[in-house]
Amino acid sequence: MQYGLIGAKLGHSYSPAIHARLGDYDYRLYERTEAAFIDLMASRQFKGLNVTIPYKVVAYEHCDALSDTAREVGCVNTLIVRDDGTLYGHNTDIGGFMAMAKRAGVEIAGKKCVILGSGGASMTAQAACRRFGAREVVVVSRKGPVDYAALYRDHADAEVLVNATPVGMYPNNGQAPADISRLPGLTGVLDVIYNPDKTALILDAEARGIPCAGGLYMLVGQAREAAELFTGRAIPDAVTDEIYGALRGEALNVILIGMPGSGKSSVGRMLAARMGREFVDCDAEIVRRAKMTIPDIFLKRGEKAFRDMESAVLAEACREKSRVIASGGGAVLKPENVRAMRQNGVVVWVRRPLEALPMDGRPLSAGREALKTMWQAREPLYRAAADAAIDNDGTHEAAVIAAEEAFYEAAHR
Repeated sequence: MQYGLIGAKLGHSYSPAIHARLGDYDYRLYERTEAAFIDLMASRQFKGLNVTIPYKVVAYEHCDALSDTAREVGCVNTLIVRDDGTLYGHNTDIGGFMAMAKRAGVEIAGKKCVILGSGGASMTAQAACRRFGAREVVVVSRKGPVDYAALYRDHADAEVLVNATPVGMYPNNGQAPADISRLPGLTGVLDVIYNPDKTALILDAEARGIPCAGGLYMLVGQAREAAELFTGRAIPDAVTDEIYGALRGEALNVILIGMPGSGKSSVGRMLAARMGREFVDCDAEIVRRAKMTIPDIFLKRGEKAFRDMESAVLAEACREKSRVIASGGGAVLKPENVRAMRQNGVVVWVRRPLEALPMDGRPLSAGREALKTMWQAREPLYRAAADAAIDNDGTHEAAVIAAEEAFYEAAHR
């Protein structure tokens, strides 16, 4: 064992991919029980480790020496075995958290900050908020002195909200740890979760126009600082931005929206082949599950049944990552569908001239007037949902290249 990430249950982690970009050391994932982790720390049979849930406090308690930052936070996320065999503990999470807040434009100085959760991530957020000069820091937890009922009763004047709980983390996408509609004074929202890319909490904040950020930038920032300890060399801050953009480019879905017949399926299939990704055609998946054509679904089950199937298929497809997904033409009609797309994706609007749209086999656009009416109703929805737009009025090849360029540009923002 040289370097790696240790925790109770790790599942999928970005950490190996991040550290592969930061140094030439061997970095792996290690799942261990608490007893096995304590034995490992005692044996010192490693060079350096990052520590995650639920061992950050345990690590703190078993170090021979601690950095001032680790003492300030009260927990450790980075362990180094020094040349003399002693175990040194540091906390790089606080630097990552502060970088995340600054990049998102979340102002904390002089603000009342409410932090959800009381574990290691919460301890980091508390210390970071104090460093920023928060006016007040309130910790909310299910069993603490300030519970969630007290949050809305006594702290509805919160200005910055931080989620330091796992609520909303994959695979439980769509869950929010708090109802921010009951916190009218919020000026910033931060979530340490990085999978999905945008949790329900972050999507709620975006809908209100509140500066916000998910935890991926924090993850990359803390890893960069840990890599400096592992290698003994300085790594420029700009590397954090480079890796952050690259990871999002690899992980986010490309989700194509647009009118029926705009070419989403054709462009999407070619784009998936070009990018080496799985392709999901939502309309084709609906047909496969229903065992009948879309016109037959409309005829035999009605539009509502089709829309419900569409929502279920889209939610399932968008929960995963690194896909190219062609949505149905009417997917944008439901706000929950747009939220599902935006949690892990860049939404690309495929535009095609109205007169070039086919109408055969399309139950809601079987005529030019019906098509025009549909366009007038949906155009504002496509525009609002899209992160980027491309024109499919030439060759499919040109549209594919335009979609790929638009995707990567948006993913690196």
